[in-house]
Amino acid sequence: MALTILSSVLNQLSILLREEGQLLGGLRQEVEFIGDELGHMRAFLRVAETKEEGADPRLQEWIKQVREAAYDIEDVLDEFVARFARHPATGFHGSVRTIFNSIKTLRARHNVAEQLQSIKARVKNISEGHRRYQSDRDDALLVEEAELVGIDNPRQQLISQLLEGDDSQLKVVSVVGMGGLGKTTLVKKVHEDLDVRRHFPVRAFVTVSQTCNFQELLKDLTRQLHNELKKPVPESIEAMTAIQLKQFVKDFLQQAGRYAIVFDDVWDTEFWNAIRIALPKNGYGNRVMLTTRKADVAFASCTQSQDYVFRMVPLSFEDSWTLFCNKIFKGNGCPAHLTDVAKGILGKCQGLPLAILAISGLLALKHLTIAEEWEMVRRSLVGELEGSGMLDRVRKILSLSYNDLPCHLKTCLLYLSIYPEDFEIRCHRLVQLWSADGFVGKTEGIPMTDVGFNYLRELVNRSLIQVTKSFYEGIPYTCRIHDLVREVVLSKSREQNMITITSGQCTRWSSEKVRRLVVHSSSNNTEQQQESQYYCLNHLRSFITIECMNPLVSRALLSKALKSSRLLKVLDLSDEETLEEIPNEIFNLYHLRYLNLYRTGVKAVPKFIGKLRNLEYLDLGETQVKELPMEILKLQKLEHLIVYENVDFSRESYGFDGFKSPSKLGGLSALQTLDTIDASSGSVTVKEIGTLTQLKRLGISNLRREDGKVLCSSLATLTSLQLLNIASIRNDGVLHGPLEKMPKWIAHLQSLVRIYLKWSGLRDEEDPLEPLHYLPNLVTIHFCGSYQGEGLCFKAGGFLKLKDLYLQKLEKLKWLKVEEGALPNLHELGLDRLPLLEELPVDIQHLGHLQKLALLGLSYQLMEKLNNLNEDSEHYGKIARIPEVEIAFLTNEGWKYRQLWGKKM
Repeated sequence: MALTILSSVLNQLSILLREEGQLLGGLRQEVEFIGDELGHMRAFLRVAETKEEGADPRLQEWIKQVREAAYDIEDVLDEFVARFARHPATGFHGSVRTIFNSIKTLRARHNVAEQLQSIKARVKNISEGHRRYQSDRDDALLVEEAELVGIDNPRQQLISQLLEGDDSQLKVVSVVGMGGLGKTTLVKKVHEDLDVRRHFPVRAFVTVSQTCNFQELLKDLTRQLHNELKKPVPESIEAMTAIQLKQFVKDFLQQAGRYAIVFDDVWDTEFWNAIRIALPKNGYGNRVMLTTRKADVAFASCTQSQDYVFRMVPLSFEDSWTLFCNKIFKGNGCPAHLTDVAKGILGKCQGLPLAILAISGLLALKHLTIAEEWEMVRRSLVGELEGSGMLDRVRKILSLSYNDLPCHLKTCLLYLSIYPEDFEIRCHRLVQLWSADGFVGKTEGIPMTDVGFNYLRELVNRSLIQVTKSFYEGIPYTCRIHDLVREVVLSKSREQNMITITSGQCTRWSSEKVRRLVVHSSSNNTEQQQESQYYCLNHLRSFITIECMNPLVSRALLSKALKSSRLLKVLDLSDEETLEEIPNEIFNLYHLRYLNLYRTGVKAVPKFIGKLRNLEYLDLGETQVKELPMEILKLQKLEHLIVYENVDFSRESYGFDGFKSPSKLGGLSALQTLDTIDASSGSVTVKEIGTLTQLKRLGISNLRREDGKVLCSSLATLTSLQLLNIASIRNDGVLHGPLEKMPKWIAHLQSLVRIYLKWSGLRDEEDPLEPLHYLPNLVTIHFCGSYQGEGLCFKAGGFLKLKDLYLQKLEKLKWLKVEEGALPNLHELGLDRLPLLEELPVDIQHLGHLQKLALLGLSYQLMEKLNNLNEDSEHYGKIARIPEVEIAFLTNEGWKYRQLWGKKM
């Protein structure tokens, strides 16, 4: 952490001396001296931080002093720049002479000079101290599916327990074992088994955790159950009490049919006693599964004769060895010269998958030809783990894995302490926060976001973070960390005063400087000790709210933060739905890089937005903002601009409104994300898009027919584009086709990964797919009302990487054909509202990797055939091998859904 902060400060010093040197005047020598001394310290820190754990207390204290000094230097520099470096040419609002002669400015500079002198003396003492000193891994979700070993037997036992027994009774199956044994992984595999899915049409998987909010948990369960049956989630649940929600869930399950629900990570019997009331015994043979670390919870939930408790045990040595070798040697055997030391290391893990994966992630980075590197790891474990209990062993192994990280990854991992227990983390948000807080290093020619995702992948490879969902192109979408990894992260974060977490209940003052304040809705015991303090927010750099259920608390803390510190770089208020106006104090935050107001009640952006000259990320997604002021053009560092109105997720909705931009939007040349711009104002706006050559993600709404050609010309220049989402104007059911045909030049967008076209009205005079056939990186196509022809043919050799194809509201489409050799990697195919489609796609059996087929609202005749599908049906042979088939058809009573799994239909 100290090295990361120190490197950031040295970078700031370098920029200040190079670009703002004229502001320093007589202070330049002080700044240069501090920079030189810090440079010497950095070289030593590269080695010292790797030895901090268990090191001489003098070294630990020295590292702490460096870290705090670096923070304070950063404060002084940022205050100096915020006060003086405002004019784009000279750094001043007025003339240089006027500013230097003003008494107010002279006093301010004198104050800065005193601060720098004090820091200079402090740095000098730290350097002398350095010279004196020199002279004297889950959850089970952390286990990747490809890495699972020793799980087949337990999985089959649990599946049998679910499928067998009295079909008239509710049966509870509890899985109990210590953290790190893989309980969640095992239960998740059982829950997703095809036989289980066929047998239980109503399913849900709910994470409980030690600090769960019972009311929110019931809402989550309600949402999952409704989504599983493709029913809209009632808005009324948001206002329900816990008692009302329990009754609502019970009534729903009473009518829904046979259900199987998992409650993962249950910590006490009170939870089970509370939730069992909502689980009806409706005679369908329902099943509930629990995972828990506590035997008393497992047995208290399994009191009926047919209930079952399954005890997790550590892996055998053989399975441990297989997991170990799979992780390090990718399935190959262990080299002979490493076998003895490898077995010695593995023996310390005692069959715990989390420990094995963590130590394997560390060893995978060591040289396979140098046995001494492995021997050093083994020796470090011998002293650390002797006499330790199993949990202590896991924690110490995880600490060892943390200590082995390079400094930039240590800082990024510690940052995950901002998230509550069992929180599903959105990877893009995490990477943007890393970047805004200065934790992502700059690499020539590579965007910061890409560098940040590389950091994330490194932590995943070390089994310290687990990706839980990915986009089809392999980019992580959500991730999480195991509770035991989080314990280590929280401990290290507290030691270094990196993150302060609160729920806002303040009663007394704290002298601790707060750098990053995170507001949660609930807190654990440690956080309760912290929350009884008023915080010193003068040095605050980040203010973040996460799942905060009390807007009054977060608003009060925000007000205090905005009044106390002008140094904020990160402000994340996403999901604060009651926030309707952007506080004016925000526009005085000269250093602000990241402003996230996603899903707030904000209605407008004032012209003062132009004062945030260092802003790089602005998210106003799902707000009521409809246009941006001209002053947005002053934000020359802006890379990500996300503005669109609240989305209606109902099945009849086919798009949403973007924002009306000021003219000359093309002046924001640093933009990489533009989502979503309203193109209804005409060709001038559409033409401006073509000047944004750095764009990777582009969303356009309300495109007019007459602007189609201009758009084509603009898109032709965007050679880095990865995601393209175009929604055209649709009035009174009449299609307006602004593109009319897929332009040939689209084949030059070699970076394109996802394309979404809505109401584009492509005609059938030419093959509309031909320009897309050979795009090397295309993985997703979604057409909604975008084609007016009667047929589509996917030709041999085309769409080699496409994994997701969704065709919706193509009202004239009668036939689809898949030639052999086309779409070789397609995983999901969705056919939605194609009323004239006469048959399933011709030769659909050529799609050898198809995992899911969704057929929604097709012609009455075709839906009848599918609804009555059996082994004698003409379509059976085409789709019998597809693991998941879903059909939906409209009746007088509304939409009816049916799930067809594999061959047992």
